[in-house]
Amino acid sequence: MRIDAHQHFWNYTRDAADYGWMTDPKMQVDRSPGDLAPLLAAEGFDGCVAVQARARREETDSLLRIADEHAFVKGVVGWLDLTDPDVGAMLDAYADAPRLKGLRMLIHDEPADDFAASPAHVHGVSMLAAHGLTYDLLLRPRHIPAAIALVDRCPDQAFVVDHIAKPDLTLPRDEAWFDGMAELARRPNVMAKLSGLVTEADPANWRAAPYDLYLDRTLDLFGPERLMFGSDWPVSAATAPYDAVHALVADWARRLGEGERAAIFGETARRFYGLG
Repeated sequence: MRIDAHQHFWNYTRDAADYGWMTDPKMQVDRSPGDLAPLLAAEGFDGCVAVQARARREETDSLLRIADEHAFVKGVVGWLDLTDPDVGAMLDAYADAPRLKGLRMLIHDEPADDFAASPAHVHGVSMLAAHGLTYDLLLRPRHIPAAIALVDRCPDQAFVVDHIAKPDLTLPRDEAWFDGMAELARRPNVMAKLSGLVTEADPANWRAAPYDLYLDRTLDLFGPERLMFGSDWPVSAATAPYDAVHALVADWARRLGEGERAAIFGETARRFYGLG
């Protein structure tokens, strides 16, 4: 089963106030399952994982409705305020939502770089494993130290680093990323998504970014059994079309064995998220 492990849907027309981060006019367009389905089919994907794009509980409910209506949406990574004192009750409310596979908070948008390791956040994340939920880590390199502290305090929790922690691809080499990811990868309960890369490059010259440098290093650190491809569509579509985003990783992966490619393009995501 080939899986795009990271994409989004949104109704910007209705919910523009919830998307303060969406400053690029090219993104300010409604994006629905009907827009994504032909893109997945053209690249040979069997399904996808829909990931939250706004920090509202209604986002989780909306994505679950989409997953119920569209079989190719195999799972949902939703949003709940894991720092809320009533987080346990909120998690219990989704006990009968089999398409809810994980949660994430927008760590890299928080004012404090150490938010991931804050006591309230750690407490909330520590409750996910008992509910069978994974956690997506949305980071930039400066957030990695706090993410390491979070992971160390939740050794039974399954984590995945979105967009390989967003290295600055406008630089020849982001040293903070190299140092931080090497340490984070030592935690065996952490995986990584080969996603969102074009959005960290110079949009006027995105093809020139040093992608292979970071893909090679991420492969060395995690191995294919801990890596999964994600398009980050439609965020990525503001920079490059879906087929080009897929080709960026697929062309790099041609030197790998068939089993290794199968892991990156579906098997790791299937196993991590428990996709049927």
